[in-house]
Amino acid sequence: MSRIKGKNTKPEMLVRKFLFSKGFRYRLHVKGLPGKPDIVLPKYKTVIFVHGCFWHGHEGCKYYVTPKTRREWWLNKISKNKSNDEKSIALLKGDHWKIITLWECDLKPTTIPITLERLLRNLQK
Repeated sequence: MSRIKGKNTKPEMLVRKFLFSKGFRYRLHVKGLPGKPDIVLPKYKTVIFVHGCFWHGHEGCKYYVTPKTRREWWLNKISKNKSNDEKSIALLKGDHWKIITLWECDLKPTTIPITLERLLRNLQK
């Protein structure tokens, strides 16, 4: 698991390039914020989490399948990840941050235009 990337993943890079091309400037993985959000837009008081469907337990997604081996260990790990996500979101909301969560499955070639357009509209509100 030490070889699994936690930063600068392909879905995250797609979102970052899109935001930059639209004139948004952001900070990355800000340690001072709960959950170290992937992208922080201080001007808009908005954070963006780009979640991998497997690692964050995206229910109902074809990319979230519990492995057959060490099933209990994986369920425990993913459950802890989800719990940490919920805590981070609650703390950020308490500090009046706007939270946007993008899922890996929404950033696939067939759905990415719709997802990024929705993100843009959400940021312009």
